[in-house]
Amino acid sequence: MNSRSSVLSALVLGLAALLPAAVVAAGAHAHSHAHAQAGHGAHEHGRIGLEVALDGQTLTIGLEAPLDSLLGFERAPRTEAEKKAAQALLEHLRAGQGLFAPDAAAQCQPVSTTVDAPVLQAGGAAQGEHADLEASFVLRCAQPQALTAIDLGGLLDRYRRITRVEAEIVTPAGQFKSGLKRPARVLRWGR
Repeated sequence: MNSRSSVLSALVLGLAALLPAAVVAAGAHAHSHAHAQAGHGAHEHGRIGLEVALDGQTLTIGLEAPLDSLLGFERAPRTEAEKKAAQALLEHLRAGQGLFAPDAAAQCQPVSTTVDAPVLQAGGAAQGEHADLEASFVLRCAQPQALTAIDLGGLLDRYRRITRVEAEIVTPAGQFKSGLKRPARVLRWGR
């Protein structure tokens, strides 16, 4: 074998050895773009994202929403009226009452709520052009097998700027994507 074919063979073997790493890196890069362009990571006024997970008797509802969809603005409150509206939003979400109504047969009761909206906290500064709110609502369900829907009427009635809900749902019965547009109010999955 001459030196040229030896160099070519070594080059091909070297590239072949690097190929799996390149495929993994390209896949990770494409995956991160997909998350940035679709699903709950996309910032779209009027749309909120929910992540619903049922694990045993624990139902967790994660909410991600542009502040504009809840308040009509998405920056630190400037006026007294905006400050009052922001405070009322935080208090209402932290109370967690009446926002979500899981199937009555599931017998779900609220356990805890967390709300994260740094731009609305005292002294919060704007973080870029768009600000989101994230919240988590944990409920305990006595009959979790009866859970196949959540009525979002309480959330939609109070926050009229929400026009569309997109949800990813994980239950023992499987993984589902569901959504609704006004005037619909009930998020359903499964059978």
